[in-house]
Amino acid sequence: LAMNSIIVAVLAVMVVIVATIAFIFYRQNRKDRLLRKRWSHINSDLVALLDIEHNIISLKIEEEREQEKLQIRRAFYDKKIVILKELKNSDGNFNKTQTIELNALLHIDYYNLTKFYGTVSFDEGVFGVFEYGERGSLRYVLNDKVSYPEDTFMDWEFKISVMYDIAKGMSYLHASNIQVHGRLKSTNCVVDNRMVVKITDFGCNAFLSSSKDLWTAPEHLRNQGTSQKGDVYSFAIISQEIVLRKCTFYTKSCSSRSEKLSRVMTSYFRPDLDVQMASEKELEVYMLIKSCWDEDPERRPDFKKVENCLEKNIRKIHNQDNESYMDHMIRRLQNYSRNLEHLVEERTALYKAERDRAHFLNFMLLPRPVVKSLKETGVVEPELFDEVTIYFSDIVGFTTLCQYSTPMEVVDMLNDIYKGFDSIVDHHDVYKVETIGDAYMVASGLPRRNGNRHAVDICRMALDILSFMGTFQLRHLPSISVWIRIGVHSGPCAAGVVGMKMPRYCLFGDTVNTASRMESSGHPLRIHVSEPTIHILQRTDCKFEYEIRGETYLKGKGTETTYWLTGETGEDYDLPTPPTTENVQRLQQDLAHMILACLEHRKRGSVRRRKVHTGADEDDKGRESEVDSEDGHPEYLQLATVDNTLSTFL
Repeated sequence: LAMNSIIVAVLAVMVVIVATIAFIFYRQNRKDRLLRKRWSHINSDLVALLDIEHNIISLKIEEEREQEKLQIRRAFYDKKIVILKELKNSDGNFNKTQTIELNALLHIDYYNLTKFYGTVSFDEGVFGVFEYGERGSLRYVLNDKVSYPEDTFMDWEFKISVMYDIAKGMSYLHASNIQVHGRLKSTNCVVDNRMVVKITDFGCNAFLSSSKDLWTAPEHLRNQGTSQKGDVYSFAIISQEIVLRKCTFYTKSCSSRSEKLSRVMTSYFRPDLDVQMASEKELEVYMLIKSCWDEDPERRPDFKKVENCLEKNIRKIHNQDNESYMDHMIRRLQNYSRNLEHLVEERTALYKAERDRAHFLNFMLLPRPVVKSLKETGVVEPELFDEVTIYFSDIVGFTTLCQYSTPMEVVDMLNDIYKGFDSIVDHHDVYKVETIGDAYMVASGLPRRNGNRHAVDICRMALDILSFMGTFQLRHLPSISVWIRIGVHSGPCAAGVVGMKMPRYCLFGDTVNTASRMESSGHPLRIHVSEPTIHILQRTDCKFEYEIRGETYLKGKGTETTYWLTGETGEDYDLPTPPTTENVQRLQQDLAHMILACLEHRKRGSVRRRKVHTGADEDDKGRESEVDSEDGHPEYLQLATVDNTLSTFL
């Protein structure tokens, strides 16, 4: 009996031991299974990547010796936009340490901490799925002084609220299983659409390597590691950014990042925060910030004390205004809404100004109907016009003028000429087609047909241009006459837009060639008009004055009857006097001599002015020199004068 009792007892003990061991194995196995199940690996089919081209955000973290580039993407998951952050040092088969961190992240659910939803795998790698801060990082918000102005939106109360949001989030984080952040900085704080600050990038030590940065506490700059007191130091650096809205670790004495880090490691060196300039309401917060970046970690307050201090300051502000915290939140959003409305109005005004400027440039390059057609349909079909009038003009002796002028003087000459022409064109129903060197081409009757008015407008414009020459002077050769020839012809032509880059509205047809021949076969200071143009003018009520030139040979056309346009009855055009045919034949050979004489005279005048400046009396000689120079010009070169001043400088 005793033996049986012993056997029963031994068996009972063995059963208990086996049961205990089995229970322990069961608990451990269940714990491991729960550990594996607790963090959620999301099926990639449930995560829709947004447009990669527009939604890849590059967060560049500059290190002293290297630059690490971390890419994050926006995606759509569970009916909301989320952020996908690449989990480095992992291929999706998470080790025990990584699994524990992921489980701890899943347990975090707090207003001022970003929510972790799980992990997802794509071809590019494994990503963590996190809550999205619509307004970007706190650093971005602080830098954007247009959307978030200092006076109307980001006032002292708002700055305290931002610091309070961070302190609450860190206080909760330190009390959780995660315990330490280790990478707290303004780029790791995001702002949602309600202007609430949320902390991110916490609890990822197995995936993200720690770095030495301007937010890092001095004890961790000297020795690797993280601590809660180090997070308090980082909070102080962020608070200085919030208060001053300047660069991270702003100080007037130093701008180099590497130098700042070196001085923090080797001595007590902190960013600027002038307590003496602080107002009464700011003083307590300034002192709190200074205590948070104390050199001795043990003397830094914990986040619970920081939270209480900031909460007390916020209550003071609310009590003065008899405002609850909810009222404060509503007012914060109202201020932001008003600021957005003001910003939208400003941007809309800028957009309209830029749009009008773009339209103005388009109308300068292409006719208005053509621009309208391009905007509406994207194409402009070529069009045939039964009757238009085309104007050509060029400068007589332009090559000779260029030979004795610098490139910049040639540019100034043409610019001055064409500005005068353009102002005249604006007052007539004509379209400036193009300028090629010294040639100026204008047409009327296209792209908008105007009956017989095309010939009238071109002829009146030609008379205005010829009259304009009586008041124009070259800047670099003020005593040199510059003449133009003008040719006008009417007839049918085709027109259309040619080219995709820098498109041009071009004219084609025999009428264009004939108008060009009318100009080249004309005389200086004369408007050479073809017989078809004269016939059109005769069909109108306008009384233009013209004289017949006679039979004129036009290259490629043969002999044609042409006319000189001399004016319009009832209109007073101050036209310069054209030279005779004999003088025209002498112009080319004498123009170079005249320019050289002008340059020599200008050179002597410059020498004479220098002598006068030194006290020498050379007035009489100078006057004699001027008279000799003028008398030395060929007589015909002074025909086109008004009060002895040469008038034609085109």
